[in-house]
Amino acid sequence: MTFFYDKNSHFNLANIITFFNISSGVMAIYFITHCEFLGATLFAWASGAFDILDGKVARKYNLSTAFGIQLDSYADFLSFVIVPVMFIYFAIIDGSELIINGFLVFFVFTYYIISGLRRLISFNINSTQGEVEKYFIGVPTPLGAILLWIVYLLWHFGFVPVLFGMPTLYLVLGFVTIIGWSLNSKMKIPHL
Repeated sequence: MTFFYDKNSHFNLANIITFFNISSGVMAIYFITHCEFLGATLFAWASGAFDILDGKVARKYNLSTAFGIQLDSYADFLSFVIVPVMFIYFAIIDGSELIINGFLVFFVFTYYIISGLRRLISFNINSTQGEVEKYFIGVPTPLGAILLWIVYLLWHFGFVPVLFGMPTLYLVLGFVTIIGWSLNSKMKIPHL
């Protein structure tokens, strides 16, 4: 079992925790596609917990490697970009194609996915093994996922109003667009 603490093992403890993040993301997608949003939410939040834990374990046991950095970003792309976008689509937008423009929906969700991917690639290019910056430049994808979750809660509980005669679905798409933009903005977000 020494491979758990072997920095050069692709199956060290930090990476195994990241694999749990990926598995949770896959399970969240399963529940989303079956419109079981509570199960999806639980697995999405489990992904977040595994994402926090893998970094802490990697730093504590000096397991940070280039492979681990890449693996973590792939996990983040699945769990904090694809899962929340699918959640918003299936929970709010799906079935409303007659009310809103399908091309606009396609554009907004594609924009968010590309923004998240761009952010993760930029992060990987600029990160150094084992080092944690004091600030993130732009909103990190896990925080973006939390912001999308808040948009869902606001919509679900009726706090997304009709503004200027614009249906709430367009406002939701506006929020998704703004959050997508924030992922690559110049905002400084403290690293916790």
